[in-house]
Amino acid sequence: PLAGSYVIEQLTDEIARQAMEYIRKIDEMGGALASIEKGYMQGEIQESAYRYQMSIERNEQTIVGVNAFQVDEKLDMEALKVDPAIELNQRAHLAELRAQRDNARVNELLGQLETAAGSQENLMPLFITCVENDITLGEICNVLRKVWGEYQAPALA
Repeated sequence: PLAGSYVIEQLTDEIARQAMEYIRKIDEMGGALASIEKGYMQGEIQESAYRYQMSIERNEQTIVGVNAFQVDEKLDMEALKVDPAIELNQRAHLAELRAQRDNARVNELLGQLETAAGSQENLMPLFITCVENDITLGEICNVLRKVWGEYQAPALA
């Protein structure tokens, strides 16, 4: 390691030790999913984000344009204006797609997806088949929400 650098090797060993300690802690909670359900992961992310933000505010971490090398002049930028015709065109295209596809096959595949989502089955092949049959991402997500619900982060103290 780096021409036998003992310092680098020592640092690498320390990082590995800390990583294993972190993994052990998560395993003791019952694994990654259990640690998420208990709010541990969210708390760790929040704590890390807080420490990072504080390091920026104390100028321990330099972010160009935020706490260093800021430009005081006001930039005159025009807001992006999207032509409403784009939405109308996309809606018309979607309506045409739904009218021309095999809707019996679509309903069959969405039913298969609902059943598979409630099991341990690998969903990727079914996702591909759905897309190949002109099933929209929104339709796929609606089925998954129906089966799994929507994630609600636990409130952290």
